[in-house]
Amino acid sequence: MHGVCLNSGVTKYHSVREQLLDRLDTMAAGEQLPPERELAQSLGVSRMTLRRAIDELVARGAVRRRHGAGVFALGSKFAQGLVATSFSADMRERGLRPGARTLTFEIGPVSARVGRRLEVDPTGDIVQIARLRTADGEPMAVEELHVPSALVPGLTAEDLEDKSFYQLLGERYGIAPARAVQTIEPTVVDAQEAKDLDVPVHSPALQFERISWGPGGEVVEFVRSVYRGDRYKIRTELSIPGAAKEEQA
Repeated sequence: MHGVCLNSGVTKYHSVREQLLDRLDTMAAGEQLPPERELAQSLGVSRMTLRRAIDELVARGAVRRRHGAGVFALGSKFAQGLVATSFSADMRERGLRPGARTLTFEIGPVSARVGRRLEVDPTGDIVQIARLRTADGEPMAVEELHVPSALVPGLTAEDLEDKSFYQLLGERYGIAPARAVQTIEPTVVDAQEAKDLDVPVHSPALQFERISWGPGGEVVEFVRSVYRGDRYKIRTELSIPGAAKEEQA
């Protein structure tokens, strides 16, 4: 007995999407897909079906459509593991050149929300820094860094240009974070973040919030980072309860 296809249009659309994903696996970031007419002909589908499949790939962050120019591969997403590491160290491990451009730098009174996270006196000052983080020149994340000013006397905006904050903390101030707690949740970029990251407004993103403590239990930093959803994914390694016992049996 042969199965019955209730919606051949959906099946064909899914097939086109998978063929496009296979093609993208072999393409480098920034490489252009063939023109729409040529691609539809090679896949044996209508241009309407092709456009629908490409629309989903755009939403998933696999390709970017540039009006008047075509559709371009974005390359594989960066798998962000749930480990404490700096952005600079992470990019270097991937063979990429990390970058940081200071967007704003202010020293002033702490807000109630940030003050609670930093555990500082409401009358104290903090250093508030916004930086654009890049990999090989491509915008990856907007980072908002909050640090008690007493911990980093003399810190300037120039100190953080294309440099790791953790490295600066250790080399200049002798501070090495001992532990951290980080939360991750989905979000969308606002108008300013979209401009900084070169993505459309309300594009999907990942929001990281991290609080780090020094060896003595003092809060060293509170960081809020917004990573492009089309360039990042979260990777975790899971242990299976009872698996180790079964292997030993």
